[in-house]
Amino acid sequence: METRRLELLAELSRLGSMRAVADVLGTTTSTVSQQIAALSRETGSVLVEPDGRRVRLTPAGRRLAEHAVTILAAVEAARLDLGPEAEPNGTIRIAGFATAIRGFLLPVIMDLAASHPRVHILIREHEPAEALALLTGDQADLALTYDYNLAPATVDPSLKATPLWTAKWGLGVPALTTASAAPTGTAQAVFAGFREHDWIVNSRNTADEHVIRTLASMAGFSPRITHQADSLDLVQDMIAAGLGVGLLPIDHATYPAVRILPLTSPGVELRSYSVARQGRLNWPPLALVTCLLTDRAGRMTPGDDGLPSTGA
Repeated sequence: METRRLELLAELSRLGSMRAVADVLGTTTSTVSQQIAALSRETGSVLVEPDGRRVRLTPAGRRLAEHAVTILAAVEAARLDLGPEAEPNGTIRIAGFATAIRGFLLPVIMDLAASHPRVHILIREHEPAEALALLTGDQADLALTYDYNLAPATVDPSLKATPLWTAKWGLGVPALTTASAAPTGTAQAVFAGFREHDWIVNSRNTADEHVIRTLASMAGFSPRITHQADSLDLVQDMIAAGLGVGLLPIDHATYPAVRILPLTSPGVELRSYSVARQGRLNWPPLALVTCLLTDRAGRMTPGDDGLPSTGA
């Protein structure tokens, strides 16, 4: 079986339509159809069947697509394994959120300049969904992403996520809020105390909104979400101006006009990851940078140097 045909089948399984596969891989729908048909003949199995104006994978097609992910990862690993002892060198394209770039990646880049000057990093600032899209589209080699314990992200089987650091989050409210209006205790109790307030969420990611809606539901109300902002500093400005309340990291340096209430039972925890395509972590430069990021995350506590201050 040709790996190119297996790649097309794997992408069809992921994207759901031949047109989408053609667009992503820069070919034509006709070519995708012909290659899938050839793969069917090679395997002696019907891999796709009509589904209205589109097609869908048969059980055999889905099974082969699962094998394809493993096979393609193995082929990629074999290719990268040709020079595993070589001195790391090359350009790594990294897409990630601002906190991880500023607090973790930039220090790693400065270390690399002295220890491995032949390794170069290209940075693109993106929220997780955007970074993962670049990664799966082969427009990035590494993605720095995050999710929350109450809004776990779905991991694509073609990707490998390496945990980095975690950070506890609380509810940011105006500092002048009276003690009676700022209950303590469980997250549900804290949220219930602000059921009549407006709520502020991220403008480029829905994970924190999912957390807010989950905890509000547990507290017996539907939050009135009115404002969106990507910068956590701007979220604080909005809270200080009395425009609403929103999630903020516990270790975040707060403005005098803002206080952060702890959330427990359940708590809210942001979890960060470095993500690469399966099989590519054997590439020496990428393995090196991933290792350095993991080491740095293990040696520091988010908030030690003012993190995070923009974008979650």
